[in-house]
Amino acid sequence: MANLWILIPLLALFAVVAAQVNATEKKVLVLLDNQNIKDSHSKYFKALTDNGFELDYKQADAASLTLFKYGDRLYSHVLIFAPSVEEFGGQVKVESLANFVDDGGNLLIAAGQNLGEAVRELTAEFGFELDEDLTRVVDHFNYDSKLDDGSHTALAADASLLLKAPTIVGASSSKNPLLFRGVALLPDKENPLILDVLRAPSTSYSYSPTRPISLFPAGVGRNIALIGALQARNNARVVVSGSLDFFSNAYFDAAVNGAISDDQKAATKSAKSGNEELALALSLWAFKRVGVLKFGKVEHHLVGEKNAPADYTIKENVEYSIEIFERKGDAWVPYGGQDVQLEFVRIDPFVRTKLVRKEGSKFVTTFVVPDVYGVFKFNVDHDRLGYTHLFSTTQISVRPFTHTQYERFIGSAYPYYLSALSMIVGAFVFVLTFNSFKDEEVAATGKKKD
Repeated sequence: MANLWILIPLLALFAVVAAQVNATEKKVLVLLDNQNIKDSHSKYFKALTDNGFELDYKQADAASLTLFKYGDRLYSHVLIFAPSVEEFGGQVKVESLANFVDDGGNLLIAAGQNLGEAVRELTAEFGFELDEDLTRVVDHFNYDSKLDDGSHTALAADASLLLKAPTIVGASSSKNPLLFRGVALLPDKENPLILDVLRAPSTSYSYSPTRPISLFPAGVGRNIALIGALQARNNARVVVSGSLDFFSNAYFDAAVNGAISDDQKAATKSAKSGNEELALALSLWAFKRVGVLKFGKVEHHLVGEKNAPADYTIKENVEYSIEIFERKGDAWVPYGGQDVQLEFVRIDPFVRTKLVRKEGSKFVTTFVVPDVYGVFKFNVDHDRLGYTHLFSTTQISVRPFTHTQYERFIGSAYPYYLSALSMIVGAFVFVLTFNSFKDEEVAATGKKKD
């Protein structure tokens, strides 16, 4: 009874800590150029609120800004809609935002007109170079005839230019054209973590629309990314859009006029833009409401048994199982992947086999322990586009047969058995023959030799 009274306060404390962690997961710091953005982008902010996020609006250069308190993150996500800010305020700097991502935080950044140095430096930290100031993505073929001001910078990009990753862009993402007006992203092609979420049409280029072209543009056609993403090695996510207008109410509600499909070259008129669906899908992915994997119970044992042994013996049949869950919103559901693999590793994999999904979230496989002893690991290393990196490892020893486990007679050793038997028979015949000759000599002479 005394132990129960001690346990109750501990459980209450754990519940409070868990509630605080869950609350922090939904907190988003929204940095704005000005308060008018709250009105011009209200539909986007409402969509985030409807999905359970708590938005904390701040001026991007406010002196009270801070991301950490006592070494802990105050927010799980930062949304930056302040393309023109020259320097972030308070304790928020480019370096602190990079540290925020290193600590597991997520960023969504929107650039646009009148680009400031703060956003330019920040995107460069994650492998996205923004083109020079006053430049825009220009396309004389794929532009919206109503939203454009004559400079052909109001692009209508076909949905076929999206990254083929439903987890990131939405499984039921609209096939309607996407409206974009902003600056070009020039991704670092040497960075393997970078994703081109939305590429520019092949007929586009990046240059100042008010100046004649005298130099070759920094970005041309598919080399330009309109929207890019990065998932760091610690599974933190960053999404960068070259357009703040992409998330605006005007672009959400606009009917696309005069867009030309990049593949079919067919006119598409008066189709509602797909900006709203894509913006929400990107945000849910960036803020880890989708595409997050975790593993549950891990088991391994001999086939036909239930408990895990202290070690295995070579050539034994082993059954391995692992539970894998996928996050969708606030719920964890069984992961539906069909390509999860298990490796049985001792420095290098000795066994690589597919895990078959059984009931619910359980993935199972059986295999024979290799005829090599040592310290092995069960490794599940699952890395797929749009999902967090899932890694599970379990160490176990593999020993050789004991002397009582070997066969009494080994088939391959029969020649040796025969040779030993022949030696025994030969020795017996030799002794018998030798003694026979000795007895005959004694009988013939009648006396025994010294």
